[in-house]
Amino acid sequence: MQVTRLTASGLRRFESVTIEPTAGLNLITGDNGAGKTSLLEALHLMAYGRSFRGRVRDGLVRTGSDAVEVFVEWREGADARHRRAGLRHTGQTWVGRLDGESVAQLGELCAALAVVSFEPGSHALVTGGGEPRRRFVDWGLFHVEPDFLPLWRRYARALKQRNALLKSGAGGQQLDAWDRELAEAGEPLTRYRRQYLEQLQLRLSAVAADLVPALGASNLDFQPGWRSGELSLADALLLARDRDRSLGYTSVGPHRADWRIEYAGHPNREALSRGQAKLSALSALLAQAEDYAHRRGEWPIVALDDLSSELDRKHQQRVLQRLLASGAQIFITGTEAPAALESLKVATTVFHVEQGQILRA
Repeated sequence: MQVTRLTASGLRRFESVTIEPTAGLNLITGDNGAGKTSLLEALHLMAYGRSFRGRVRDGLVRTGSDAVEVFVEWREGADARHRRAGLRHTGQTWVGRLDGESVAQLGELCAALAVVSFEPGSHALVTGGGEPRRRFVDWGLFHVEPDFLPLWRRYARALKQRNALLKSGAGGQQLDAWDRELAEAGEPLTRYRRQYLEQLQLRLSAVAADLVPALGASNLDFQPGWRSGELSLADALLLARDRDRSLGYTSVGPHRADWRIEYAGHPNREALSRGQAKLSALSALLAQAEDYAHRRGEWPIVALDDLSSELDRKHQQRVLQRLLASGAQIFITGTEAPAALESLKVATTVFHVEQGQILRA
């Protein structure tokens, strides 16, 4: 997968900006605050429906603009099929098109362009709450399992309805119906998640052994959101019903699922240092990208924001060597070129951002 053109307007500091990146390594330089990261945010927005910095309405739309607009063209597949997508987002409402057709669900856009992003907040994948870890697994499944997205939507709809009934204090028969719907969608959804993490395990072990060898062998521990080894989801929902009524929401199920990385050399789930957490998160993201490439026959786009400040030279070199060997299209931002590039002697396309403009160096 290779992005051939990225255009954005109303994006933070940019009134309008266009770049035409090349295959391989693309480096985006500029002073702090110049807008380098915004270009990666535009890619991330098309692939995830949000910025990795947060929601669209939290500053992504340029002051004075009604909306942020992003248009991406890319090639994918063995036949280098040309694709294009556009998204206009006000922070409240959105309109999207994919290959010339309007899309009804934002997920249709997000399932088309595959981008794996590593940025200063990525350590939350390891140190934060369960939501980013659920998104991580579900993103992977959206792209490799065609049946997963409709199943996920079915579960989300049923959960919304059950929670509304719990808040209203509705009777048991209505809850029975939505419990059945949750169980029928939630059990297979959980099987997909479990199988995905099991298959990701081998790839994660190899990447983590390279990036954080001192922590020892890695293992992914999956927590499905209820005691699935002891009872079915339908039984768990029934047992939790009185508590859920008092809480006003559903307390068990796949929406409460989580996973974490455990290391043999780091027993009893001791807190990782910030550096270890960054490298653990990066290991998981690279493993996911490798898994995508194995299943789809091509790599996703890889975006690395401010690599020099996030990783020391040794780890920069290890990461870049893995990615360059893969043939992936890579985007890196920084105030200057990462130190590791000097020794790698690799052809690099450089874009420089200054005063709301971007020039190819």
